[in-house]
Amino acid sequence: MLRIINAALNDELFFAISNHTLTVVEVDASYTKPFDTEAIMITPGQTYTVLLNTNQHKPYSSGLFVMAARPYLTTVFPFDNSTTIGFLKYKGTKAEHMVLPKPSNLVLPQYLPRMEDHAYATKFVSKLRSLGTTRYPCKVPKKIDKRVVITISLNLQDCPANETCKGFNGKRYAASMNNQSFVRPMTSILEWHYKNYSSKQYSHDFPLQPPHVFDYTGVDPLTHNLNPKFGTKLFAVEYGTQLEIVLQDTSFLNVENHPIHVHGHNFFVVGREFGNFNAEKDTTQYNLVDPPEGNTVGVPMGGWAAIRINADNPGVWFMHCHLEEHTSWGLASGFIVKDGVKPSQRLLPPPDDLPPC
Repeated sequence: MLRIINAALNDELFFAISNHTLTVVEVDASYTKPFDTEAIMITPGQTYTVLLNTNQHKPYSSGLFVMAARPYLTTVFPFDNSTTIGFLKYKGTKAEHMVLPKPSNLVLPQYLPRMEDHAYATKFVSKLRSLGTTRYPCKVPKKIDKRVVITISLNLQDCPANETCKGFNGKRYAASMNNQSFVRPMTSILEWHYKNYSSKQYSHDFPLQPPHVFDYTGVDPLTHNLNPKFGTKLFAVEYGTQLEIVLQDTSFLNVENHPIHVHGHNFFVVGREFGNFNAEKDTTQYNLVDPPEGNTVGVPMGGWAAIRINADNPGVWFMHCHLEEHTSWGLASGFIVKDGVKPSQRLLPPPDDLPPC
């Protein structure tokens, strides 16, 4: 059994082991229906557990097998295109005592996908399903109380007066959700919420729908752009809300696969497709039987993903792209789950020795 964690800051990765088939059994600490695959695609912050049989030793082989990971590429921005490798050694074979081969003599796993193999990445993700057994039921919300639609954009911000910006056409790179570029505050939002402080830094009025409706995935990536607004805006839901969030990619600067991570809750990916989300049509195709459960979802390049959450964890929760570069540009937001009625449904007070933020 291998526990695989993508700890890269800015790379989604393909991973494979020479001569071995991987059986996926878990994603983000949630069981999946087991399926065999030659390689996996894992986004930053995601975890997978896979099983493999060490039954590939032949009389003519050394018992040494190359493990390799390389980027899944959907960006037009500079990136690290190196391939990282490790080795699987079988005990009781020549591999136990042999000198590792030089990089120039290595042969990568034959089924390691090409960096731009979008078809493989799409096919792999489509195989993920919750286990959905009596012991491990799939508790996806069948009905919802609230739907939030969020556009995910990379932006070009007009350069401020008397400054020099190094982005395309002399502008500054930014990123946004629903045209709001998140500014990370210097003080604790959780404490602000718990103590019901009034503040000009934070607000509850994050837009629950895109402020501008357009062909999200069809506009020219360089000639169409929206200057995002900067601030720390969140939205709030009542305890126990059955919440659906639709994450819609846009083609500003570049259509790209965005790994969106939600803190504080697991969610179910009930739908995922290319193009623009159409509530009337696409919701009829949702998987409400055994959708995959996790805390990170890859929103497909030029497409959308719909997740459902049972908002039963009171507090303030960050939601962001797990490509660190995008998060630093503002591709993030957050939501507040209000206290429930019972003591177990309410935020605990901060400790007396909590240091000031």
